[in-house]
Amino acid sequence: MNKNRWLIALSAIAIHLSIGGAYAYSVYKLPIVTEMGWSETKVTVAFTIMMGLAGFSAALFGSLVEKMGPRKSAMVAAVLFGAGQAGAGVAISMDSVTLYWLTYGLLSGLGMGIGYIAPVSTLVKWFPDRRGLATGMAVLGFGSGALITAPVAANLMEAVGISTTYFILGASYFTLMILGALYIAPPKPGYMPANMKAAVEKGKGVVKQDLAVMTAREAVKTKHFWMLWSMHLVNVTAGIMMISVASPMAQEIVGLSVAGAAAMVGVMGLFNGGGRLIWAAVSDYIGRSNVFVIFFTAQLITFIVLPHTTNVIIFQALIFLVVSCYGGGFSNLPAFASDLFGTKQLGVIHGYLLTTWSLGGIFGPLLVSTIKNAYGSYIPVFYVFAGLIAISFIISLTLRADVRKRTALKAASQNVGDVSATQ
Repeated sequence: MNKNRWLIALSAIAIHLSIGGAYAYSVYKLPIVTEMGWSETKVTVAFTIMMGLAGFSAALFGSLVEKMGPRKSAMVAAVLFGAGQAGAGVAISMDSVTLYWLTYGLLSGLGMGIGYIAPVSTLVKWFPDRRGLATGMAVLGFGSGALITAPVAANLMEAVGISTTYFILGASYFTLMILGALYIAPPKPGYMPANMKAAVEKGKGVVKQDLAVMTAREAVKTKHFWMLWSMHLVNVTAGIMMISVASPMAQEIVGLSVAGAAAMVGVMGLFNGGGRLIWAAVSDYIGRSNVFVIFFTAQLITFIVLPHTTNVIIFQALIFLVVSCYGGGFSNLPAFASDLFGTKQLGVIHGYLLTTWSLGGIFGPLLVSTIKNAYGSYIPVFYVFAGLIAISFIISLTLRADVRKRTALKAASQNVGDVSATQ
C-alpha cells in the first residue's frame, strides 16, 4: 500500500495533539482542590511526575521504539496515555491521591515520552526535502494540545464532573492516537518525494547528505551531541522558567493587571505552538545551526533588556519571543540531530536529547524560585539566565563553524572520489 506522506504527517499530529493535552493540567487543579480537598501541592505532584518521566522515558525506551517501529510504539503510547488519563478519573472517584499520581503521573508520563518520539524519526524519513517542516508539524500538534483540551475539559467538568471528564478525554486520546498509529509507517529505504526525485534526475536538485550516519551509542561519544544537548538544555530551562512565572513577573515588573497577565499567558501558548512550526520551516532554508545562533542572540538581548523595560507592550513582546524560541528548539532538535547523525537510530538519539526536557522542567522553576526568594525580586533572574545563554551562544557559534568545516571537507572528499571514478 502506497502511503501519502501528508497523511503520515497528520497521523503524527494526531498522536502529538493527544499527548499535548496533558499541558492543560492547570484547568483541573482548582476543581480538584475544591471538590476533593486535596492540597495544591499534592495535585501538582502528579504533573511533576508526568513531565519528569516524559523526557526520561523518551531516552529509556528510545531503543525499544526503534525495534518495535512507529506503529506498535504509538499503540503502546496510546494504551499508556489513555489509561493514565482515564485512570485519573478512577482515582478521583475513589478519592485516592496515590492512585492519581500513579495514573495521571506515572502512566501518562510513560505514554507521553514514548508517544513523543514514536512518529518523529519516521516523519523525518518521509520529508527528506523538508525535515524542519516535518518535525515542526508534529511538535506543533504537541504545543497546541492544551489549547484544545483546556476549554473542552473546563466545559466538561461543569457538565459531567471531574471523573467523567477524565474518562471521556482518556477514551478520546486513546482513539485519536490509535487512528494515527494505524496509518503511520516508515517509507522504503532511499525514499524521495516525486518532485525531489525529478529535480535530482534533471540535475536541478541535490540530495542533502547527513554529516554522518551513526548509531546512538556512537553519537553520544561525539562533541556534536553534547554541544546540541547543552544548547537545548539552556533553551528549555529559559523557556520553562519564563512560562512558569510569566504572570507574577509581568505584574511585578511592569504592573500588568491580573486579567492582563492571564491574557498574556494565553497568547504565550500561541507563540509556543507557532514557534515550533515557523522556526522549523525557516531552518529548512537557512540551516539548523543558524536558527540556534538566532535563538541565543535574540534571547541574550532579551534577558539583558527585560530588567530595564517599563513599557508593557515591549515587555510582553520580548516574553513572546523567548517562548517562540523555546517551542522552536523542540521542533529543530530532531531535524538538527538527523543532519548531524543521520536517521539510522534517530529515535534513540532524539530520546537521549530529550532528557533536557525533564532537566529543564526541574531546573527552570527551581532556579527562578531560589533567586526570587534570595533577592526578593525577579530582576537578578534575568542576569543569571543571560549568563547561561551567553555560554550557549558561544557553543552555537562553535558548532556552526565546525559543521560548516566538516561539510566542506566531506564535499571535497566526495568530489575527489567522483573524479577518480571517472578516470
